Amino acid sequence: MIREDEIRAVVSGDHADPFSILGLHEEGGSLVVRAFLPGAVSAEAVSPGGGALGGLRRLHPEGFFAGRVPEEARSGYRLRVTYGEGESVVQEDPYRFPRLIGDYDLYLFGEGTNRRIYKKLGAHPTTLEGVEGTAFAVWAPNARRVSVVGEFNGWDGRRHVMRKHPAAGVWEIFVPGVGEGALYKYEIKGPDGNLLPLKADPYGFAAEVPPATASIVHDLTRYEWGDGEWMEGREKRNALDAPISIYEVHIGSWRRNEEGYSLSYRELADELVSYVSELGYTHVEFLPVAEHPFYGSWGYQPLGMFCPSGRYGSPDDFRHLVDRLHQAGIGVIVDWVPAHFPEDAHGLSRFDGTHLYEHADPRRGRHPDWGTLVYNYGRNEVRNFLIANALFWLAEYHIDALRVDAVASMLYLDYSRGPGEWVPNRYGGNEDLEAIDFLKKMNEAVYEEHPGAATIAEESTAWPMVSRPTYMGGLGFGYKWNMGWMHDTLGYISEDPIHRSYHHDELTFSLVYAFNENFILPLSHDEVVYGKGSIASKMPGDDWQKLANVRLLYAYMYAHPGKQLLFMGGELAQWSEWNHDAQLEWHLLENPAHRGVYELVRDLNALYRTTPALHEVDFEPAGFEWVEGGDRQNSVVSFLRRARDPGDFVFVVCNFTPVVRHGYRLGVPRGGRYVEILNTDAPKYGGSGVGNGEVVEASAVPSHGREHSLELTLPPLGALVLRPAR
Repeated sequence: MIREDEIRAVVSGDHADPFSILGLHEEGGSLVVRAFLPGAVSAEAVSPGGGALGGLRRLHPEGFFAGRVPEEARSGYRLRVTYGEGESVVQEDPYRFPRLIGDYDLYLFGEGTNRRIYKKLGAHPTTLEGVEGTAFAVWAPNARRVSVVGEFNGWDGRRHVMRKHPAAGVWEIFVPGVGEGALYKYEIKGPDGNLLPLKADPYGFAAEVPPATASIVHDLTRYEWGDGEWMEGREKRNALDAPISIYEVHIGSWRRNEEGYSLSYRELADELVSYVSELGYTHVEFLPVAEHPFYGSWGYQPLGMFCPSGRYGSPDDFRHLVDRLHQAGIGVIVDWVPAHFPEDAHGLSRFDGTHLYEHADPRRGRHPDWGTLVYNYGRNEVRNFLIANALFWLAEYHIDALRVDAVASMLYLDYSRGPGEWVPNRYGGNEDLEAIDFLKKMNEAVYEEHPGAATIAEESTAWPMVSRPTYMGGLGFGYKWNMGWMHDTLGYISEDPIHRSYHHDELTFSLVYAFNENFILPLSHDEVVYGKGSIASKMPGDDWQKLANVRLLYAYMYAHPGKQLLFMGGELAQWSEWNHDAQLEWHLLENPAHRGVYELVRDLNALYRTTPALHEVDFEPAGFEWVEGGDRQNSVVSFLRRARDPGDFVFVVCNFTPVVRHGYRLGVPRGGRYVEILNTDAPKYGGSGVGNGEVVEASAVPSHGREHSLELTLPPLGALVLRPAR
């Protein structure tokens, strides 16, 4: 009771709905079992206990079998199959199992609001009707046929053709006997009937180490976390009034072993955790950990959005690293890239033979700077993919914050595009309304479901209210990188001190807008690559002056309103710019001058964490007050930082010239003794030892609009931090 053309369609892998043919069916009052078993010479249906239910007749030489079975088969059956060499095996029939994804999940996915769609799509080891296997599901609405292929079926796309849910465009199948560790991909025939390159799973939880590209079945439910105490209290650690000092890390090049290989996640769980703890950082930020085919992209061209890179270990190994950081009291931030993706054939590009994840129009779908493709944020399922992915890292890997890369490229339709190279929005403007809506929805979802977590925008323009709630008209991020501060400050301090008086406004301009956003001050990886040189190499003068400038820059950064971020290697003051193919210049720690910079960073972190005035009021004018910001002739700035209690303050003075300034008078809020709690020119940091001793007495001499003042000796290229004696 089956047409020859349908048999041929199944055998050739062209049948769009094999579940309507294969498996158990009732026809003409009888039960019939059909199976496609390439290479088989005979087959019969047997009960779960092994009893015969009826032989199956071979209707096609390629291995299409069919036969009547008794009513008993409704309770379950297996197939006893004999292959060419006489080998007889009993195997489950994947086409006898029911669908696994419900209509409600599919409806929410089509609507773009299924925040846990990754629990349905992808590959999930499961037990169905007492049978162990893996449930596979993938979105490919325009495909003519989708199969899951792997070592378990000889990479033969005819064997496990999937069931399609037409309204949602989702294909699924349960494959018995496939378990954790199995390699797999999807074989897809596009709408034109042509086979596409094998595709990795967009929702795959693990992947082969590049350049291999297969996805790997992985069970997300096994890992047992030990960071309960951290998770309960992390909301305070990410709060606007908390000390947040971030050590930015590229996993592959932080440190190498004796053979020259990158450390694994588990090795980092020992070495990186102890190192960051010693330095006193509150958070670690990893450059993107999602799987990426090109190592030289540093992770910023990811394809495996749901899996940590296999270069350094398994998904559970990465969980172990996060767990250990949390147990040491260190938060974990991950760079997240929803702006674009590479064109690699096994990835999202033309996933089902159409522009599914990307825009079809290259004026919107192709990024001119990076040669990558841009997500179509207006498509519900694509938006759902990305929002669910953001929530996935927070829920499944306990990530504390997502730093969202390249936000500016998402906000503007004409980003890096000339006339005629972009398409205006429906109002004729250059704002990408769909991307803006996506970012708002993503941030709302994060803060609703994970109130202890945070999102951070890398946004390089003056777009308003990036770090303001969406109900106020903002984009909804918790924090924003202060790219303006970074650009102006590095530009200023790169000038020879004799010229700095002419660039004084570059140093002070950031305070004009310092409270417009919740800023993080980044001295990031972007500033030490592509010929820009390292932080130390940017500095003018001889080696001593260069390192003195580095120490001065770091102290100024920690005293400036905003949270702190330093890329790895900055604490070593290494001379060479970052090389992702080599480890940091660890030998520099044997040099007392470079060791001094390391010691200063450690002391700055300790001071920052224990001094409320340096972190409690970062985003309101009440936390900052100029004493003298206009002494451009001497290139000196001085200011107060205040805690929530305005009587709790510190006094900061920075001398950006190599000239020692004696008798430099500055007004202070009250009289009494002031303790010099930090001096970047201290000998232990590699400085010359110029300073004011431990205590300075404020005299009743009016200055700078205040009744009391301090007469200070300012060290060369140095910063002082003082506070009233207690």
